[in-house]
Amino acid sequence: MKMTPFIVLLVTGLFTSASVQATSLYVGQYKAGTVCAQCHGIRMPAAGAPFPPLGGRDPEYLKTAIKQYRDKTRKSDIMNAIAGSLTDSEINDIAAYYGSVKP
Repeated sequence: MKMTPFIVLLVTGLFTSASVQATSLYVGQYKAGTVCAQCHGIRMPAAGAPFPPLGGRDPEYLKTAIKQYRDKTRKSDIMNAIAGSLTDSEINDIAAYYGSVKP
């Protein structure tokens, strides 16, 4: 079977985009572990912790909420300070990671 340049480009693009997504999940896992997990845990927060679990949450919801904390349109002294240091890319990675985790 002869592969046309279009098919080669399409297949290459699919593999490239899959690896970029996997990389962002690893970045999200790292950031969640260093920034978020102390309060929210990964799958569940520590027993009795007043913070909501984030594992399995909708990534779009998480992105919106974290950006609102960062921009201080959603108020929480703790979250405003923590989210204030995150870039859009980091927020996307964290949201994608937490969305991929099963609680």
